[in-house]
Amino acid sequence: MTSDPYQSLQDLLQKQGLKAGLAFLNDRVPHRFTAVYRLDDMMLRRVELVDKGGSPLEVNGLEAVPLETSFCQFVLRDGQFVTSQSASDTRLDGHPYQGVVGSYIGLPLQGGGDKLFGTFCHFDFSEQPVNDEEFAFLQRVARLLPRYL
Repeated sequence: MTSDPYQSLQDLLQKQGLKAGLAFLNDRVPHRFTAVYRLDDMMLRRVELVDKGGSPLEVNGLEAVPLETSFCQFVLRDGQFVTSQSASDTRLDGHPYQGVVGSYIGLPLQGGGDKLFGTFCHFDFSEQPVNDEEFAFLQRVARLLPRYL
């Protein structure tokens, strides 16, 4: 692997596929989960998910999420959504998963042309920060990932 993380990610995606790429991205952040979700009508369906640990039963509940109860809805509406402490994030007041999903970073994924594919996200049940440098890297990643979906 090269010392350039973007190039390392690209090499992994080309040689080993999406799951390996998401595992690489997951290792870079404290968040437990890293995932790609596809927008299908009013549902977000999991394409791939990496989990640092825990019960497979917890992951099974993350296969499909209604758009209106997901944090991904804000990504699709606003072009990104980041919260490191959802319990105290007033943008989420009244949301059923405020304080349940403790932290979330999401970016949109564009398909062919300007067609929206879905979202790329890191999330955790606990509160987790991400620094500005990593967020800028993730913005680049969100433009790269659609080539490997």
